[in-house]
Amino acid sequence: MSLEDVCYRWGGRASFALNIPHFQLSKAGSVLLLGESGSGKSTLLSLVCGTITAQRGTVRVGGTDIASLSAGARDRFRAEHIGLIFQQFNLLPYATVLDNILLPLRFAPMRRARVPSPRAAARALCLDLGLPPETLTAQAGRLSVGQQQRVAAARALIGAPPLLVADEPTSALDAATQATFLSLLFAQARASGSTLLMVSHDARLGAQFDRVVRMADITQTMQVRP
Repeated sequence: MSLEDVCYRWGGRASFALNIPHFQLSKAGSVLLLGESGSGKSTLLSLVCGTITAQRGTVRVGGTDIASLSAGARDRFRAEHIGLIFQQFNLLPYATVLDNILLPLRFAPMRRARVPSPRAAARALCLDLGLPPETLTAQAGRLSVGQQQRVAAARALIGAPPLLVADEPTSALDAATQATFLSLLFAQARASGSTLLMVSHDARLGAQFDRVVRMADITQTMQVRP
């Protein structure tokens, strides 16, 4: 994954631009992206995932230029190649854990093809992430915060997407649960050969990652004069 000479401009009364001259991730590594609120972390993730497109520059994931794809093609590409772990989990609360975990496979035929037995794969992920088998039939909304976070991780990991993107996934967890969750996430990412990009404002997490990058070191956020 790489960003080259990327510029994204927000609209509004005061227009600002986020400039990223160069940012690159090595395959199968783990990178923590640090930055304060408003530093552009979520915008960078949105650029990588193709939910927004830059006015200038190139964003490549797996050799594909995201901006060259149509909106529909970007959605399909994201489903196939990127596993997403959201800060608020974004689980379907009344659906079972199993249905939540298998959801990405409905939209990603190539990812689905890597999972010969989806139910068995979901069960194995739950066990590896410290969730008992009976959790699979529970409604996601009835689980604890820590359990919901692990379900969200299993949903992102199923089908071994090449890139895992995590947006502040530990912000709602206590220190002990946070450490356990990250340890399990790293182990699963290594097992699937996935690259992990996680954003946070918590510098204390840095020691657990292969690389720590600060937003201030790779970006420029400046006001754009009319």
